[in-house]
Amino acid sequence: MNTFLGYLTVLFVAAVLVGPALVGLVRERGIDRRIRAAADRSVPAARVRRALVAHDVARAA
Repeated sequence: MNTFLGYLTVLFVAAVLVGPALVGLVRERGIDRRIRAAADRSVPAARVRRALVAHDVARAA
């Protein structure tokens, strides 16, 4: 019985230490997935530069 309680104690301590880290990892993966999805939908930088230059030229004229 002592050995069983020892195993349970070790498992409980491991769960208390590892549990929050796993929850944080899952949350970070979700945030990274959202960032990647937003980056895929964004306009490439070259297009933005060309649009700004064309807009500035039209405004200066």
